[in-house]
Amino acid sequence: MSLATPLEIGPYRLRNNLVLAPMAGVTDLPFRNLCRRLGAGMAVSEMVHSNPRLRGSAKSAQRLDHEGEMAPVVVQILGNEPAAMAEAARYNVARGAQIIDINMGCPAKKVCRKAAGSALLADEALVGRILSAVVAAVEVPVTLKIRTGVSRERRNAARIAAIAEQSGIAMLAVHGRSRADRFEGEAEYDTIAEVAAAVSIPVLANGDIDSPEKAERVLRRTGAAGLMIGRAAQGNPWIFREIEDWLREGVRRAPPGLAEKREVLLSHLQSLYRFYGAGQGTRIARKHIGWYLRTLPGGMEMVRTVNRIDDQQRQFEQVARFLEMA
Repeated sequence: MSLATPLEIGPYRLRNNLVLAPMAGVTDLPFRNLCRRLGAGMAVSEMVHSNPRLRGSAKSAQRLDHEGEMAPVVVQILGNEPAAMAEAARYNVARGAQIIDINMGCPAKKVCRKAAGSALLADEALVGRILSAVVAAVEVPVTLKIRTGVSRERRNAARIAAIAEQSGIAMLAVHGRSRADRFEGEAEYDTIAEVAAAVSIPVLANGDIDSPEKAERVLRRTGAAGLMIGRAAQGNPWIFREIEDWLREGVRRAPPGLAEKREVLLSHLQSLYRFYGAGQGTRIARKHIGWYLRTLPGGMEMVRTVNRIDDQQRQFEQVARFLEMA
């Protein structure tokens, strides 16, 4: 039996059960569409703050740009006040969001200091008020991303999941670490299994899924409906099709050859330049180039060279020349 079961979220039936995780500074529109083309069933945006005073910034404008995005368009919102989160959901739906995702998983200090992200897990009553307010505010499906708790000693993911289900949340993603763990240590798949067994809504397992074989082991161990993949997709957007093939047919697809890597990376760079403009696009492209080239012989030396280049055309030509000679 195939483990690549299509997920259903409200009116949307995805091609599979593999979702690109929201990552600040990474999952912009060009990267989301790239991962969708290479096998992700859904991709979640970078987080958008619920504070209306922040909407006028250039960064917010870019995060609210969904022109040409593959459906369903999923926008993640961040905040800690029920009315403001409800208004943010309505605002984003009016601008093209087809699914609203709520961030209660970010462990960043600047987020948690404001009692948002994973810090919210410490206040289960507030979690319930936020979820109920957002679900009532919009007619599109609302999903939620959480961690296992604020610390390993204060795990409450199963209770949060029950609150989410009662509030009308359509799907839940669980990163298998606590807020205090950040990204250290091994993901707690047994805790995710506990959550999946506690609710009837789809649960996605998230954390350290970096190969087709690991994907299968995590699905079997947790009983999750699907997987959310984050850092493993950086520089490796092909991971989604590789996992899909493995889960669906037990076939280990060969990794992309150099010609395909070159085509995808150069196309990705061009999409970044178009989306951000020459100056910002060149700067943002540096981290993606680093992720793509880190496994190639001489790649890190090329990354150091590219990081000193401020001109878009020179950056593109250097990368293209390196890949031709690799």
